[in-house]
Parts: sequence; C-alpha cells; structure tokens
Amino acid sequence: MIQLHDLLFQAGRHGCALILLATLALTTSCGGGSSSSGSGSSPTTPTTVNNVQPVQVNLGPLNNDANLLFASVTICVPGTTNCQTLQDVQVDTGSEGLRVISTQLSLSLPPVSDAIGNHIGNCIVFADNSYIWGPVVKADVQMAGEKATSVPVQIIGQSNFPATPSSCNSGGTEIKTVSDLGATALLGVGVFRHDCGDACAGTNPPKIYFTCSPSGCSVTSVPLENQIQNPVWLFPTDNNGILISLPSISAAGAPTVSGSMIFGIGTQANNGLGTAQVYATDSQGNFSTTFQGKPYSSSYIDSGSNGFFFSTAASLGIPVCKDASSFYCPSSTVSYTATHTGTNGTSGQVNFSIANADTLFSSANSAFNNLGGPGTSSQFDWGLPFFFGRNVFTAINTQNTPAGPGPYWAY
Repeated sequence: MIQLHDLLFQAGRHGCALILLATLALTTSCGGGSSSSGSGSSPTTPTTVNNVQPVQVNLGPLNNDANLLFASVTICVPGTTNCQTLQDVQVDTGSEGLRVISTQLSLSLPPVSDAIGNHIGNCIVFADNSYIWGPVVKADVQMAGEKATSVPVQIIGQSNFPATPSSCNSGGTEIKTVSDLGATALLGVGVFRHDCGDACAGTNPPKIYFTCSPSGCSVTSVPLENQIQNPVWLFPTDNNGILISLPSISAAGAPTVSGSMIFGIGTQANNGLGTAQVYATDSQGNFSTTFQGKPYSSSYIDSGSNGFFFSTAASLGIPVCKDASSFYCPSSTVSYTATHTGTNGTSGQVNFSIANADTLFSSANSAFNNLGGPGTSSQFDWGLPFFFGRNVFTAINTQNTPAGPGPYWAY
C-alpha cells in the first residue's frame, strides 16, 4: 500500500499526483495551468442534447483500484464513423486532455506535426522522475450526446514512436501500461482549456512538447490549437465546464458508486448552479484552504487523487500506516473542519474525516469518503472523497457561465 501524491508537473503547475494503491495500481493526476486563448464563449442556449455521461467508482480494469472514478469515452478517426469506445477511463478534474494507453487503441489516428512535418511528442514528468511520453494525435471525442472534433490527444507508450528524450525521462520510470496507470486512459476535465497553454506556445517553452525526427526529439513550442486540451470546451454546446454528482456513502465505504458527469454549467435544466458557492481560482487553478490555523495557498479539488492529502497530520497526532507511510492510519476515525477561500473572497467550511487506511483496504469496497495521506506544506489536495454527497462544478478558464468566466470550482 504505497501512495505518492502531489508530485509536481515539470511545467510547475499545481498538482500532478501519482497514486500507487494497496493493490499496486498506479494512477496519475496533473494540475491545471494558465492556458488562456481567447475571450471565451457565452453560455450556450439550452438544448435537448444529452449532456449526462454515467461515471462509476469501482475496482477498475484489473480489479485492484480504490477511489478511482471511471467513464467510457468514444474516440473516432476525425470526420469518420471509424470509432471505438474505451471503457475504464479515469476522470480527472486535476488535469486537461485525453491520454490513451497505446495497447488499448485500435484506431490509426493522424499525428500532430510541426511546420516541417516532424511529429510532436508530449512529456509529463513527475517529481519522483516517473513520466508519461508519447505522440500527440487528433481524434473526435464523444461522451453522452456531446462531440468534440479533431481534438489533440496523447498516446501513452507507443512502441514505434521515438524513444523518450533524456530531458524528459531523467532516468525515471515510464508509465505506459494499464497496470501502471490503473486505467485504460486518463480524461483530464479540469479548469483549463489546454494542458500547458501560453507557456508552451512561447519562445522559451518548458520541456513538455518535443519535435521528433529520425535523429531524435528536441523541445519545441506548439501553438495552442495543437496542444493537448480539455475536450469539453470544444463541444458545440455545454462547453463551459462540468458537474460531477456522486451520492453519499457510509464511513465504511461502498463496493461501487454510480453517478453522473454532466456537461455545461447553466446551459440546461440539469446543470444550474443553484445554491452552490463559487470559489474562483488563481492562474494555476488554486484556491486557499485554512486548516488547524495553517494556510494552504495551493489547494485544489481533484477527482484524480484517491484521498485527502495534507501535511499537518504529525502535529495532530495522526499516524501514518506502518506498511505504507503515504496513507494515514489513525486508531479510530478522526473528524475535522477546514475553510475554503476563493480568490473572489468566497469562504466556506468543509467537514471531513480520516479513517484507518489499512482497515478500509482490508474490505472488499472500492469507494471511500475518508481516505487520506501526507501532503506538501503549501497544498491541500481535496481528492475523490470530497465528491461523495456533493455536486461539484468545474468551470473552464475564459468560458462564460452564469457566475462569470472560469476558472472556478463551485459546490
């Protein structure tokens, strides 16, 4: 039972999580970054488009996951009916873009190339030097009745693509299989349009995008339209964010949990904000959490993390698990209150609990609302346990909503 979380994305953005669960299933989650590319669109006039995608927390494709949220995603060769549906795709509000394990892909998708015809590769490096590498291709992406066309997506671990450049892997471990990821693909539906944005389109880009020729790969800038991006904002309608709705569960957990990912905010009768409070974020997708008098300025809500992760447990006397120091194992469940504050000044209290992870994992359940572990000094990662019993909205940057443009969280 090992958990590695809050591992920083090479671009310096707020949260890439790598989670190696008790069953040795590895999953990733990357935080958002500034990726403005326009003035944003207005909320779409209500339509009758089916905007509800079923989601479920279960044991995953290898029957060994915990607290991972899955959906099915249909991808197609752009402009055709040559399609396949991927099952067990992890839904991640802490990153942007669709990334598919190469062995799960049966389609031949057109590559994204630079001006001289070299294929573009994408690199995600984590603080422990593990990494994801693979080409950028284009696909039509369909969920529920929504369709985004010619979306740049990443293929993870493609065998016939050039080897990972040394500036990407740094001697680390590559994540390239379903076993590594804990899913067949990763669907990033966070608060930004693009996975990198203006930084990667500029003259001195970070080591995220590479141009690859037969002689090797080198860092390159990539225009916004060719960067990996959140498919939701490319939908014709319901394109300003999402709502994830999961039911409450007991403190003992649940074998599975079914819910909905609803596209759009205030665009149809089923996705209005209602009484939800809006917590605006900074340019990195962060708001502030105050817990036990300590401020966590880089806090975020992340369905791709499997627990609550924060760093003051030692002062609270919460022990880590003896066999897995990255989860907490209090002798009995402990309950706390924290305060969220958005950059817009909205403030509200959140109640949460931390249970003994060893006890939770010894059950046959896959869903837990009280799983947690140690975090970093400035970050409070409000992972999937936060979503149970809540309607959580994720508003995409520069996209207009009834509460103003994103990025923001609301619940």
